[in-house]
Amino acid sequence: MRSLMSEVVGPLVLLAGLSAPARSQDLFDARFLNKTMRVDYFHTGGPDTEIISLDRVVSDGPWAGSTTQLVDETNLGAYRFEVYDAAGALLYSRGFASIYGEWATTTEAKDTYRTFHESVRFPWPQNPVRIVLQKRDAENRFVDFATLEVDPTDRQVNPADASPLGTVWTVFENGPAQQKVDIVLVGEGYTAAELPKFHDDVARLVERLFSYEPFKSRRGDFNVRAIDLPAAESGISRPHAGKYHRNPLSTQYSIFDSERYVLTFDNRALRDVLSAAPYEFVAILVNEKQYGGGGIFNLEATAAVGSEFADYLFIHEFGHHFAGLGDEYYTSPVAYETSGGTEHVEPWEPNVTALHDPATLKWRDLVGPGTPIPTPWDKAHYEEYARGMQARRAALIQRQAPEAEFDTLFEEQRAIETEMFADMTYADRVGAFEGASYEAEGLYRPEIDCIMFSRNMLSFCEVCRRALKRIIDLYAS
Repeated sequence: MRSLMSEVVGPLVLLAGLSAPARSQDLFDARFLNKTMRVDYFHTGGPDTEIISLDRVVSDGPWAGSTTQLVDETNLGAYRFEVYDAAGALLYSRGFASIYGEWATTTEAKDTYRTFHESVRFPWPQNPVRIVLQKRDAENRFVDFATLEVDPTDRQVNPADASPLGTVWTVFENGPAQQKVDIVLVGEGYTAAELPKFHDDVARLVERLFSYEPFKSRRGDFNVRAIDLPAAESGISRPHAGKYHRNPLSTQYSIFDSERYVLTFDNRALRDVLSAAPYEFVAILVNEKQYGGGGIFNLEATAAVGSEFADYLFIHEFGHHFAGLGDEYYTSPVAYETSGGTEHVEPWEPNVTALHDPATLKWRDLVGPGTPIPTPWDKAHYEEYARGMQARRAALIQRQAPEAEFDTLFEEQRAIETEMFADMTYADRVGAFEGASYEAEGLYRPEIDCIMFSRNMLSFCEVCRRALKRIIDLYAS
């Protein structure tokens, strides 16, 4: 495949005298229409098997993404897709993660086959394209594993836009969608009578997100919209509690049998609802009090709006979804199998490292003079305390305690940890602190505390803030 640079040399010469954005816009206009192509496919796997099969190709409304920054150079995501023209020129790419990718790390995937629905979205091409799907290998390098051929003139490609399935409204707008980062929030489990509550929940959580850096100082680079999607009943399914609903998006707790993990498996339903609004990022606000949420890079974020910790859930999960930030905590139970041991491949997440060589630490430029790498902290004391907290939490789960008792425990935990971390020698310093991404040994986080580590509602750490800014820059042009 020829590189993008070799493809664009000719047009750049012909367009001499124009600014770089103008040249990029002309290249976009020559290759794409101002609409979105959505390629839906099935991702099937199990023991020694991973298969991609095409579902459908449809229009997903006007193109809302950048017209000048089409190639993703962030190297983020467990997966990546690249779109090539017939001559082999790279037209578009984006990294992403998926529910399939998370399921593949569970015990169930060792002896069971399952299928998940997924989509990739890109500007509508004027000519046939080849979509190359890539995944990480054992060394976390991207390798090709599937190809889809799409001809926009094929009679099976549907260029018609879908009729809106909900009502779109604007939270705030700062400019054309193609020049801004576009976020859409969807309500799940709100009845028609509860839609005013949804509007209040949106306003509260959006304002909380934009009180944190870098969102606060970059607010002008965003548009935020929401979609009213009334449900027949209030709430969403909570299988561990024996509560079930049939909601428009089928969002539920107990994903991968993890009681508080909230996602929707119904990707087609979600995408059809979202097609009514311009968007790059989506958050599903679930009308429940039980603590819970989820976040997958470039797919979705979810948060329970009625939880006492709704602010934390929304911001933390949005960090996963927006910038591929990894969980920095490591003492809480998770749905996935961890590798264990002390040797790990370097993670792709920007805020976690295996620290194979301290001299090449990926955030080395942010480490101040006098900070040792790795950076000492009172890890043994924290882990002893955390084991006690997890035992108390497990006891609450075992007896199905009221949610208020969990909130009380989490509030106690927040108070203890805030004081504990503030007293440590390298508090508020960037370094490499062992314990991250569900591993007690061999993986390191940038600071002692961060909203990706604890519920203490501190800021994003400096490394996380930089990662978030990079994504804002990718879409706001």
